[in-house]
Amino acid sequence: MAWGNAFLAGQVSLDEAAAAVAHPDETHRVVGVSDEPEPVIVAFGRLRGLGVTGLRLVLPVPGDPLGLPGPPAFNEHAVEAGEAVLTVGGEPLGIVPEVEPYGPVGDQGAYVTWRAEPVNPTWATPEPTLPEAEQELVEALRAATEELARLDLARWRPELAEALSAIRRHDGGVEKLPPGYPPRARRVLGLAERVGAIAALARQDEGAAVSVTEMAARAAVLRPVERSARRARVAAYNAVVR
Repeated sequence: MAWGNAFLAGQVSLDEAAAAVAHPDETHRVVGVSDEPEPVIVAFGRLRGLGVTGLRLVLPVPGDPLGLPGPPAFNEHAVEAGEAVLTVGGEPLGIVPEVEPYGPVGDQGAYVTWRAEPVNPTWATPEPTLPEAEQELVEALRAATEELARLDLARWRPELAEALSAIRRHDGGVEKLPPGYPPRARRVLGLAERVGAIAALARQDEGAAVSVTEMAARAAVLRPVERSARRARVAAYNAVVR
């Protein structure tokens, strides 16, 4: 989606965009933009020919539709997948990935089919701006850090304390966004990726005797952090099409 935006804005060539999203163990095909399934490189060009000027990311979960436009059938598909792309300009389309793994466990690739279908032309659920998402994420992280310390999670996961410390030092940035995205989007995405990874780490129970009460307390702490990280990812990826 991000490299599609870079192509549609003239920041990169079609070949550069296609090469950036390609993966040696994955085959991507787009269905519904034309009469036949086609590679991503063809679909990018065809979308531009249909008047599409940008792409938007949505990362919905049950109970938080976050940017889904409807109709209900599309929203259900997107929530089930946990992600979708919406077109900006031209014909309003929603594109949802279906991932089919292949190969032995531990050495799997995937066939990815992106299914496009018509959606409503307006968004029913608002998304945060980049500044709003960054502030929300920082506040959620601060509250969670204090509560995780109180729960003493670092006692059974020492790497959690180091991960939280790295965030405060702004270590471990990511470079997932192509040309055309502002520095703030890159910074917010980097923070959101690290916070999401920490939340996943904090949910793990390996080597720990965790009671039901402790698990419930931990989940209550992590839910707002995970929500804020997800909303920040959306704001970062959509920064160029707001």
